[in-house]
Amino acid sequence: MMDERAYWLGFHMVPGVGPARFRLLLQAFGSMSAAWEAPADSLREAGLDRRTVEQIASARRRLDLERECERLAERGITLLTWDDPQYPRLLRAVDSAPPVLFVQGELTPADEWALAVVGTRYATGYGREVTRRLVTPLAKMGVTIVSGLALGIDGEAHRAALDAGGRTIAVLACGLDQIYPPEHRRLAQEIVEHGALLSEYPLGTLPERRNFPPRNRLISGLARATLVVEAGSQSGALITARFAAEQGRDVFAVPGSILSPRQSGTNWLIQEGAIPVVSHEDIVRCLQLEMLPAKQEAQRVLDISPAESALLACLGEEPMHIDELGRRSGLTIDVVSSTLTIMELKGLVRQMGGMQYVSTVQTPSARPAGPSKPLRERGSL
Repeated sequence: MMDERAYWLGFHMVPGVGPARFRLLLQAFGSMSAAWEAPADSLREAGLDRRTVEQIASARRRLDLERECERLAERGITLLTWDDPQYPRLLRAVDSAPPVLFVQGELTPADEWALAVVGTRYATGYGREVTRRLVTPLAKMGVTIVSGLALGIDGEAHRAALDAGGRTIAVLACGLDQIYPPEHRRLAQEIVEHGALLSEYPLGTLPERRNFPPRNRLISGLARATLVVEAGSQSGALITARFAAEQGRDVFAVPGSILSPRQSGTNWLIQEGAIPVVSHEDIVRCLQLEMLPAKQEAQRVLDISPAESALLACLGEEPMHIDELGRRSGLTIDVVSSTLTIMELKGLVRQMGGMQYVSTVQTPSARPAGPSKPLRERGSL
């Protein structure tokens, strides 16, 4: 019997079946395996249009799901779905979160504390130096750096994190067997060893231009905030900043010369309400990172599981109901309930009555990252 994830992969490879249709299928059939076996009439009754039903029928005929899963395993790629506790909690909270992620490397509870760092492919010496000065101390603190593996600022951010002995995640706009740009193949391998490569695109997907803007929502979605170091007025980094603002995450920008076209985008972001950054301490204060080492040391000593980490990230000093914990963490109620029982035994949480829980770990809670200074709503960001 095939793993349930194989059926998630099957639907993920059907053109036109995205997050909304995944939710529809889960609601109608209870599982992706049941949906995969459902007859065409049942799919139409569930609300799928004729074209999508035909696409599903075609995929059933041409796809060997077992072989597709074997291909991933041969390359050391893990497939994560919404139902997996390892699915990144911050990304899971985004409405457009992909139902399936492909991961090469390892995601850890430490990645709950992540900062996206993006910028122009045509970085100046100023942009590269600023990136290193900001990323290095943050990576040493335990902040995971998320970026897009592109030339310029992205590559500099990944490299600075690795050189500092930190973790970094690269989000690709292609399949994980199609490293792009090719100049960063060696960097990508180092990232696999000290973080992860991540994509929503199946193996064999080429780095087509249309894939990059959607990819940027994952970069911002994986992080508590997005830092734009250097960007022109047409830079893709501004798309990432827009996604971050729409996701309710903080947006930081480094001021640049008013004479440089390559820095006009970051200056514009600041005019629109992004938080100006002149040192890494600005980010530490805004994201409440002062106690991050203590939090991560507590997780290491107590051997906290990914599910426990996801719940701790939601809990603070104010009681939270188990249903709300399920919604915020993206975990099923059964998993939440059983995990909370174990956490009570470990002394990580305390039940306050009425299925309300608080954290007993004296570290800053993972607040839903809301902009400290909301970006202005002008429709262009």
